[in-house]
Amino acid sequence: MTTGRISTIALATICLSSAFALPSFAMPQTLAPHRAVYDVALKDASDRSGISGMNGRIVYEFLGSVCDGYTTNFRFVTRIRSASGNRLTDQQTTTYEDGAGEKFRFVNKSFVDEKLDREVSGMARREDDQIIVDLREPEKAELALEPALFPSAHMLDLIERARSGETFYETKIFDGSEDADRVLTTTVVIGQEKMEQDGDAKAAEVLKDDPYRNVSISYFDESAEDHTGESLPNYQIAFKLYENGVTRDLLMDYGDFSLTAHLTQLDLLPRQSCEGE
Repeated sequence: MTTGRISTIALATICLSSAFALPSFAMPQTLAPHRAVYDVALKDASDRSGISGMNGRIVYEFLGSVCDGYTTNFRFVTRIRSASGNRLTDQQTTTYEDGAGEKFRFVNKSFVDEKLDREVSGMARREDDQIIVDLREPEKAELALEPALFPSAHMLDLIERARSGETFYETKIFDGSEDADRVLTTTVVIGQEKMEQDGDAKAAEVLKDDPYRNVSISYFDESAEDHTGESLPNYQIAFKLYENGVTRDLLMDYGDFSLTAHLTQLDLLPRQSCEGE
C-alpha cells in the first residue's frame, strides 16, 4: 500500500465532499457552510492490496458563497494495518475557488507516521480553452491542460443537469489531486429523490425533513489505459447527497479495496448574505 495511493484516497474524498449540491427541485439552492465528521472503516480488501485493516476519520469544513468564493479545509487520518506493520497517514488539504469558477488554489500535504511525506501546491486558472496550472511545490512549473471544471463549477454543472432531469452524464474536472498535472474525466449517475432515514441519518438529524439523492461518480485518468486500450476508473464514490451539499453514507471503491465513511457529526455554520445566491 503506497503513500501515493493513500493520497489518492484522500483527494478523491475531497472531490466528493466539496463538489456538490444537488437540487432536483424547482427553486435555486445554495451550498450550506458546514463542518462534517466521518468515521472511516475498511469494507473489503483483496489479497493483492496487502491490507489487513484500516480505520480513520475525515473532518471536512466548507465555507463561503458565490460572492466570496468557496474555501474547503479537509483532513483525513487513517491507520493502516498490513503484514509489514502499521502506518499512520494524515492528508491535509486546503482549497479556494472563486465564485466565477475561473481561479483555483490548492495546498495538499501528506504525512506518514507524523512526518511530512509530500506537498503539492499551486494555482490554476481558466485561460482561453485551457487550464493553466502554476505549480509551487514540489517544484515550480507551469502546465497547460485541456479544458475542465474546477470543483465548485463542477458542482454547479451537476446542479443544472439535475434540474433538467439528467440522470447520467460525463464531464472533466481539475481538482489539484495527485501531482496536479492532469485532468480527470468523471461519469456521474444521479438517483431519484428519497426521504428514507437509514444508515447514518441520525447524525444528519437537522436535515431529517430534507430529501436526498443517491449519487455515484467514477473518476478516470484517460492517460492510463489497460492492455486492451480501455480506460478503467481510478476510483468510484457513492454517497447520499442533500440539496444543500451535505453528504453522508459514503462508499469509496479503489478496486483492490473499498472504504465506508459514515457521518458522525454535522454542524451547520452561519451563512454570509450574498446577493448572488
